[in-house]
Amino acid sequence: MTRHRLLTMLLGSAIVLACGCAHHGDLHSTREREMTLGVVQKEIRVGMSQVDVAAALGSPNIVSRDREGREAWIYDKVATEVSYSDSSGNVSGSATGGGLAGDTLLIGMIGGGYGRKKGGAATTQKTLTVIIRFDADAKVESFSYHSSKF
Repeated sequence: MTRHRLLTMLLGSAIVLACGCAHHGDLHSTREREMTLGVVQKEIRVGMSQVDVAAALGSPNIVSRDREGREAWIYDKVATEVSYSDSSGNVSGSATGGGLAGDTLLIGMIGGGYGRKKGGAATTQKTLTVIIRFDADAKVESFSYHSSKF
């Protein structure tokens, strides 16, 4: 293999690897993926502006207005956690032998093996629903939340 060809292959591999890694960050905003009950309890306070709420939690899933024009923002997040474990075991053995018995060459071999693979998976669903009600001045009037895990 020529030096030029090897360098071209290495450079091509590095570019493909870099492109694959760069795409991962564009999937979702970090804030939306990390919204937890703890973040809501820590960040949201009565009297906050809508701008501050959006900065803390991101965009709501649903926005509604009542008859007086006051908004309610609803955040509804669902997460699925999957864990998997596996284990495997293998046992093998062999024996060989050889020799001469008179004018006859004797060759022997004994072998064996056993393999086993076993695993388990668990799936957990988590939900978080947050409702934030704003007053006529677009400040947080009240908020409530519900979290579940099953």
